[in-house]
Amino acid sequence: MHRALITGGTAGIGAAFARAFAARGTDLVLVARHPDRLAEVAASLTETYGVHVETVAADLSDRDAQQRVADRLEAAADPVDVFVNNAGFSVRSSLLDEDLSQHDLGFEVMIRAVLKLGGAAGRGMSARGGGWIVNVGSVSSLVTQNNYSAIKAWVGNFSESLGVQLSGTGVRVTCLMPGWVRTEFHSRAGIKGSSIPGPLWLDADFLVEQCLRDVARGRPVSIPSLRWKAIVAVLRTTPRGLVANLSSLLTHRRDKER
Repeated sequence: MHRALITGGTAGIGAAFARAFAARGTDLVLVARHPDRLAEVAASLTETYGVHVETVAADLSDRDAQQRVADRLEAAADPVDVFVNNAGFSVRSSLLDEDLSQHDLGFEVMIRAVLKLGGAAGRGMSARGGGWIVNVGSVSSLVTQNNYSAIKAWVGNFSESLGVQLSGTGVRVTCLMPGWVRTEFHSRAGIKGSSIPGPLWLDADFLVEQCLRDVARGRPVSIPSLRWKAIVAVLRTTPRGLVANLSSLLTHRRDKER
Protein backbone atom coordinates (compact mmCIF):
# COMPACT_ATOMS: atom_id res chain seq x y z
CA MET A 1 0.00 0.00 0.00
CA HIS A 2 1.50 3.31 -1.11
CA ARG A 3 -0.87 5.96 0.30
CA ALA A 4 -3.55 6.00 3.01
CA LEU A 5 -6.15 8.73 3.52
CA ILE A 6 -7.47 8.96 7.07
CA THR A 7 -10.28 11.23 8.24
CA GLY A 8 -9.96 12.41 11.82
CA GLY A 9 -6.33 11.45 11.44
CA THR A 10 -4.76 13.69 14.08
CA ALA A 11 -6.18 12.15 17.26
CA GLY A 12 -7.42 8.93 18.83
CA ILE A 13 -8.01 5.92 16.59
CA GLY A 14 -7.28 7.99 13.47
CA ALA A 15 -3.86 8.96 14.78
CA ALA A 16 -3.17 5.31 15.64
CA PHE A 17 -3.96 4.35 12.04
CA ALA A 18 -1.62 7.11 10.84
CA ARG A 19 1.22 5.78 13.00
CA ALA A 20 0.59 2.20 11.90
CA PHE A 21 0.71 3.02 8.20
CA ALA A 22 3.66 5.40 8.57
CA ALA A 23 5.61 2.66 10.37
CA ARG A 24 5.01 0.49 7.29
CA GLY A 25 6.41 3.18 5.01
CA THR A 26 3.01 4.20 3.63
CA ASP A 27 2.59 7.86 2.67
CA LEU A 28 -0.39 9.61 4.23
CA VAL A 29 -3.19 12.03 3.50
CA LEU A 30 -4.54 13.30 6.81
CA VAL A 31 -7.94 14.98 6.98
CA ALA A 32 -9.01 16.98 10.03
CA ARG A 33 -10.58 20.31 10.93
CA HIS A 34 -7.66 22.23 12.41
CA PRO A 35 -4.76 23.25 10.11
CA ASP A 36 -2.33 23.89 12.98
CA ARG A 37 -2.90 20.45 14.49
CA LEU A 38 -2.60 18.86 11.04
CA ALA A 39 0.74 20.56 10.43
CA GLU A 40 2.05 19.49 13.84
CA VAL A 41 1.07 15.84 13.40
CA ALA A 42 2.33 15.75 9.80
CA ALA A 43 5.73 17.12 10.83
CA SER A 44 6.02 14.58 13.67
CA LEU A 45 5.16 11.62 11.43
CA THR A 46 7.56 12.77 8.72
CA GLU A 47 10.38 13.23 11.21
CA THR A 48 9.76 9.90 12.95
CA TYR A 49 9.01 7.65 9.99
CA GLY A 50 10.35 9.49 6.94
CA VAL A 51 7.05 9.30 5.04
CA HIS A 52 5.39 12.03 2.98
CA VAL A 53 2.31 13.45 4.70
CA GLU A 54 -0.24 15.49 2.75
CA THR A 55 -2.83 17.40 4.79
CA VAL A 56 -6.38 18.42 3.97
CA ALA A 57 -8.07 20.83 6.38
CA ALA A 58 -11.76 19.96 6.12
CA ASP A 59 -14.77 20.08 8.40
CA LEU A 60 -16.81 17.10 7.23
CA SER A 61 -20.04 18.63 8.46
CA ASP A 62 -19.68 20.96 5.46
CA ARG A 63 -20.71 19.46 2.11
CA ASP A 64 -18.19 21.47 0.10
CA ALA A 65 -15.47 20.03 2.34
CA GLN A 66 -16.89 16.54 1.81
CA GLN A 67 -16.64 17.10 -1.93
CA ARG A 68 -13.00 18.18 -1.70
CA VAL A 69 -12.08 15.01 0.17
CA ALA A 70 -14.12 12.90 -2.26
CA ASP A 71 -12.25 14.48 -5.17
CA ARG A 72 -8.93 13.62 -3.51
CA LEU A 73 -10.03 10.00 -3.09
CA GLU A 74 -10.84 9.72 -6.80
CA ALA A 75 -7.78 11.63 -8.04
CA ALA A 76 -5.64 9.74 -10.53
CA ALA A 77 -2.47 11.58 -9.45
CA ASP A 78 -0.88 10.17 -6.27
CA PRO A 79 -3.76 7.71 -5.87
CA VAL A 80 -5.11 6.60 -2.50
CA ASP A 81 -4.82 2.86 -1.85
CA VAL A 82 -6.30 2.81 1.67
CA PHE A 83 -9.17 4.87 3.02
CA VAL A 84 -9.96 4.99 6.74
CA ASN A 85 -13.39 6.54 7.32
CA ASN A 86 -12.81 7.47 10.95
CA ALA A 87 -14.03 11.02 11.70
CA GLY A 88 -16.75 11.12 14.31
CA PHE A 89 -17.92 12.30 17.70
CA SER A 90 -20.42 11.45 20.40
CA VAL A 91 -23.95 12.75 19.76
CA ARG A 92 -25.01 13.70 23.26
CA SER A 93 -28.45 15.16 22.53
CA SER A 94 -31.52 13.21 23.58
CA LEU A 95 -33.77 11.75 20.92
CA LEU A 96 -36.52 13.80 22.57
CA ASP A 97 -34.77 17.17 22.16
CA GLU A 98 -36.57 19.67 20.01
CA ASP A 99 -33.23 21.13 18.92
CA LEU A 100 -31.83 18.79 16.25
CA SER A 101 -28.56 20.63 15.61
CA GLN A 102 -26.34 17.96 17.20
CA HIS A 103 -28.20 15.22 15.38
CA ASP A 104 -27.82 17.07 12.09
CA LEU A 105 -24.05 17.33 12.65
CA GLY A 106 -23.90 13.64 13.44
CA PHE A 107 -25.78 12.77 10.26
CA GLU A 108 -23.48 14.91 8.12
CA VAL A 109 -20.18 13.67 9.56
CA MET A 110 -20.99 10.03 10.34
CA ILE A 111 -23.61 9.17 7.71
CA ARG A 112 -23.53 11.46 4.69
CA ALA A 113 -19.75 11.92 4.69
CA VAL A 114 -19.24 8.18 5.25
CA LEU A 115 -21.58 7.44 2.33
CA LYS A 116 -20.06 10.03 0.00
CA LEU A 117 -16.43 9.31 0.80
CA GLY A 118 -16.90 5.55 0.86
CA GLY A 119 -18.48 5.71 -2.58
CA ALA A 120 -15.70 7.93 -3.92
CA ALA A 121 -13.01 5.61 -2.54
CA GLY A 122 -14.81 2.59 -3.99
CA ARG A 123 -15.01 4.13 -7.44
CA GLY A 124 -11.39 5.23 -7.46
CA MET A 125 -9.98 1.98 -6.10
CA SER A 126 -12.12 -0.34 -8.21
CA ALA A 127 -11.02 1.51 -11.35
CA ARG A 128 -7.42 0.72 -10.36
CA GLY A 129 -8.20 -2.87 -9.42
CA GLY A 130 -7.66 -2.85 -5.67
CA GLY A 131 -7.59 -1.09 -2.33
CA TRP A 132 -8.74 -1.17 1.26
CA ILE A 133 -11.62 0.72 2.87
CA VAL A 134 -12.00 0.73 6.66
CA ASN A 135 -15.16 2.24 8.13
CA VAL A 136 -14.96 2.84 11.88
CA GLY A 137 -18.17 1.68 13.52
CA SER A 138 -18.71 0.75 17.16
CA VAL A 139 -19.85 -2.05 19.43
CA SER A 140 -22.41 0.52 20.64
CA SER A 141 -24.28 -0.18 17.39
CA LEU A 142 -25.51 -3.40 19.02
CA VAL A 143 -27.20 -1.59 21.90
CA THR A 144 -29.95 1.03 21.82
CA GLN A 145 -28.72 3.97 23.87
CA ASN A 146 -29.01 7.02 21.64
CA ASN A 147 -28.56 8.42 18.14
CA TYR A 148 -24.84 7.60 18.21
CA SER A 149 -25.78 3.92 18.56
CA ALA A 150 -28.26 4.28 15.69
CA ILE A 151 -25.72 6.05 13.47
CA LYS A 152 -23.07 3.40 14.09
CA ALA A 153 -25.60 0.67 13.31
CA TRP A 154 -26.06 2.37 9.94
CA VAL A 155 -22.27 2.50 9.44
CA GLY A 156 -22.01 -1.24 10.02
CA ASN A 157 -24.77 -2.07 7.56
CA PHE A 158 -23.42 0.39 5.01
CA SER A 159 -19.93 -1.03 5.26
CA GLU A 160 -21.03 -4.59 4.61
CA SER A 161 -23.33 -3.44 1.80
CA LEU A 162 -20.46 -1.51 0.18
CA GLY A 163 -18.32 -4.63 0.42
CA VAL A 164 -21.00 -6.61 -1.41
CA GLN A 165 -21.24 -4.02 -4.19
CA LEU A 166 -17.43 -3.99 -4.57
CA SER A 167 -17.15 -7.78 -4.62
CA GLY A 168 -14.85 -8.94 -7.40
CA THR A 169 -13.20 -5.53 -7.89
CA GLY A 170 -10.18 -6.20 -5.69
CA VAL A 171 -11.36 -3.66 -3.10
CA ARG A 172 -11.72 -4.95 0.47
CA VAL A 173 -14.14 -3.27 2.86
CA THR A 174 -13.96 -3.81 6.62
CA CYS A 175 -16.02 -2.30 9.42
CA LEU A 176 -13.97 -1.84 12.58
CA MET A 177 -16.12 -2.24 15.69
CA PRO A 178 -14.19 -0.95 18.70
CA GLY A 179 -15.42 -1.18 22.25
CA TRP A 180 -13.97 1.09 24.92
CA VAL A 181 -10.69 2.56 23.65
CA ARG A 182 -8.31 4.77 25.61
CA THR A 183 -8.46 7.98 23.60
CA GLU A 184 -9.73 11.52 24.19
CA PHE A 185 -13.06 10.57 22.55
CA HIS A 186 -14.83 9.98 25.85
CA SER A 187 -13.39 13.01 27.63
CA ARG A 188 -14.52 15.22 24.73
CA ALA A 189 -17.99 13.77 25.17
CA GLY A 190 -17.89 14.48 28.89
CA ILE A 191 -17.82 10.78 29.79
CA LYS A 192 -15.30 9.79 32.47
CA GLY A 193 -15.68 6.04 32.02
CA SER A 194 -14.68 5.44 35.64
CA SER A 195 -17.32 2.73 36.09
CA ILE A 196 -15.98 0.71 33.13
CA PRO A 197 -13.83 -2.25 34.29
CA GLY A 198 -10.18 -1.94 33.33
CA PRO A 199 -10.04 -5.14 31.23
CA LEU A 200 -12.67 -3.71 28.86
CA TRP A 201 -10.43 -0.84 27.78
CA LEU A 202 -8.29 -1.31 24.67
CA ASP A 203 -5.15 0.49 23.54
CA ALA A 204 -5.67 2.34 20.24
CA ASP A 205 -2.45 1.03 18.66
CA PHE A 206 -3.36 -2.57 19.55
CA LEU A 207 -6.85 -2.02 18.15
CA VAL A 208 -5.47 -0.77 14.82
CA GLU A 209 -2.97 -3.63 14.44
CA GLN A 210 -5.77 -6.14 15.01
CA CYS A 211 -7.93 -4.34 12.48
CA LEU A 212 -5.23 -4.29 9.80
CA ARG A 213 -4.70 -8.00 10.30
CA ASP A 214 -8.42 -8.58 9.73
CA VAL A 215 -8.43 -6.35 6.65
CA ALA A 216 -5.50 -8.28 5.17
CA ARG A 217 -7.48 -11.49 5.73
CA GLY A 218 -10.48 -10.04 3.90
CA ARG A 219 -12.79 -9.99 6.91
CA PRO A 220 -15.84 -7.71 6.53
CA VAL A 221 -16.00 -6.97 10.28
CA SER A 222 -13.12 -6.49 12.71
CA ILE A 223 -13.73 -6.85 16.46
CA PRO A 224 -10.33 -6.59 18.17
CA SER A 225 -9.61 -8.72 21.25
CA LEU A 226 -11.20 -11.99 22.38
CA ARG A 227 -13.09 -10.30 25.21
CA TRP A 228 -14.88 -7.92 22.85
CA LYS A 229 -15.57 -10.74 20.39
CA ALA A 230 -17.27 -12.58 23.24
CA ILE A 231 -19.28 -9.50 24.24
CA VAL A 232 -20.42 -8.96 20.66
CA ALA A 233 -21.42 -12.62 20.30
CA VAL A 234 -23.56 -12.34 23.43
CA LEU A 235 -25.19 -9.08 22.30
CA ARG A 236 -26.03 -10.53 18.89
CA THR A 237 -27.83 -13.51 20.41
CA THR A 238 -29.53 -11.76 23.34
CA PRO A 239 -33.30 -11.07 23.05
CA ARG A 240 -33.91 -7.45 22.14
CA GLY A 241 -35.92 -6.79 25.30
CA LEU A 242 -32.90 -7.67 27.43
CA VAL A 243 -30.68 -5.54 25.19
CA ALA A 244 -33.04 -2.62 25.81
CA ASN A 245 -32.75 -3.15 29.58
CA LEU A 246 -28.95 -3.27 29.33
CA SER A 247 -28.95 -0.14 27.19
CA SER A 248 -31.01 1.69 29.80
CA LEU A 249 -28.53 0.69 32.50
CA LEU A 250 -25.55 1.85 30.43
CA THR A 251 -27.26 5.14 29.63
CA HIS A 252 -27.95 5.89 33.31
CA ARG A 253 -24.32 5.10 34.21
CA ARG A 254 -23.04 7.37 31.45
CA ASP A 255 -25.30 10.21 32.56
CA LYS A 256 -24.04 9.88 36.14
CA GLU A 257 -20.43 10.19 34.98
CA ARG A 258 -20.97 13.50 33.22
